[in-house]
Amino acid sequence: MAKLTNLRVHIAPVGYEIDRIVLPAKKMKADKVCLLVHENPSIDKAITFYEKISKQLQKQNIEVVREYHDRLDLFKIIKSVKEIIEKEKGNIIYVNLAAGSKIQAIACMMACMMFNDEKNIHPFYVEAKDYLVFSGKAISTGIKDIQDVPTYEIKRPDKKHIDALRIISEKGGRISKKEMARLAKEEKLIVVNAENQSQATFASLDKNIINTLENQWKFIKVEKIGRTRWINITEDGKNAAEFLI
Repeated sequence: MAKLTNLRVHIAPVGYEIDRIVLPAKKMKADKVCLLVHENPSIDKAITFYEKISKQLQKQNIEVVREYHDRLDLFKIIKSVKEIIEKEKGNIIYVNLAAGSKIQAIACMMACMMFNDEKNIHPFYVEAKDYLVFSGKAISTGIKDIQDVPTYEIKRPDKKHIDALRIISEKGGRISKKEMARLAKEEKLIVVNAENQSQATFASLDKNIINTLENQWKFIKVEKIGRTRWINITEDGKNAAEFLI
């Protein structure tokens, strides 16, 4: 059965803020707030804020969901936001860039720019009314203004290139070109219709997968050792695999 209405879903990293999460959710009539919570509470000084935020939101009849992530890792934060976007497909998503750390704000904005396929993602920044010195309590009170932030698109690889990156990652970041050709053909990342299957397969792999991943995205590097060509994932490829796969 199709949904009758689109839910208004907020995504908010939890830092040392309460009002900058709760008040926008209330003012913008959020139906649900997904709180990005650090996966290791024992080293997270923001742990005391989770319950306070949750209680205030629930008093407003706003559903609260906790999504655990590594708040110190840019690429894992992007992946967490991407997964929420995928789960909330069809809903209107608002991403709060003001409540967490700088690295969380950067990651959230990057996720908005990369995964806004349905044009339903709206990042925003909340200016606090008063800023306080951190003493174990919230570092600001009230809100002065809520500003929409424009989302300019960051392109991401096509699905076939993401799937190829997954294959290489699953092989430990290193795979022979021969094995890559076989797996790419099995997963229909390349299609070969020629009499000389072997030659056509490698040509198709180069044209449709290798050249793009190596030259455009810099996700792989091909090297020849003896008679074997090896495909090696680069540092950029490893980082991209963290949130694309």
